[in-house]
Amino acid sequence: MRRRLENQRHEDQYSRAFHELSGLVMSLLRSPLAPVPSASQSPALSTRPHSPPVPTMKKISPSGFALLMLGTSVSLMLCGSVTFFIGFMVMPWLLCLVMVLYIAGIVSAVSMLCRSTICYAMAPLLRRKEIPGLLQSRN
Repeated sequence: MRRRLENQRHEDQYSRAFHELSGLVMSLLRSPLAPVPSASQSPALSTRPHSPPVPTMKKISPSGFALLMLGTSVSLMLCGSVTFFIGFMVMPWLLCLVMVLYIAGIVSAVSMLCRSTICYAMAPLLRRKEIPGLLQSRN
């Protein structure tokens, strides 16, 4: 019980970290880049003197962006390894299910073959008019 609680806390920490990281990436991708003021335009010569101040976003440095991408890739690799482990554990069950369905198909085909053989062997004992497929093939 205690071990399960510790595992659940671990999973909660991973999911929380992944959620925060994905939120950070999405906010970076959604936000437009702040316009860079050129040397010809000065803030004092603005055409709209009473416009509300535009909130400026901090520029991200190349090393910060590289670390963001590194963190994103590491978190995706961790999630991928967990997914791989789940798939690795489920694969024997899936193979067993495929084999059971394959054997059921073979049994079904053999039973259909036996049924058609028995029906053909008993056909001379029945009257020819009772077999609908036989009348259609003669005409």
